[in-house]
Amino acid sequence: QVQLVESGGGSVQSGGSLRLTCASSGSIGRFSDMGWYRQTPGNQRELVATITDGGTTNYTYDVRGRFTISADSAKNTIELQMNSLKPEDTAVYYCNAVVTTNKGWQRYRNEYWGQGTQVTVAS
Repeated sequence: QVQLVESGGGSVQSGGSLRLTCASSGSIGRFSDMGWYRQTPGNQRELVATITDGGTTNYTYDVRGRFTISADSAKNTIELQMNSLKPEDTAVYYCNAVVTTNKGWQRYRNEYWGQGTQVTVAS
């Protein structure tokens, strides 16, 4: 079992910055993929950024150049640095991690989510 806890959300002015932290209950070395997603009321949860255990990153076009995802194995955290924030970035941000386990011919996949942290960017 894995527990993910987000922190760092808050309210900022347009153009401001926030750094979100996702703390894992255990080593992040077990995760094949890690990421941040966001969701607004009535909408689907959308991908913001992902990072693999190999360090490959992926960003949604809307945040490219403004957000940076990273994983700290020493602290067992997944970080999202958000700069040049815009009102349209306002959402609940969720941490995500995937664990894959191979047992001979069988493969298991487990996905975990944090409880979410609110980010509000004032117009």
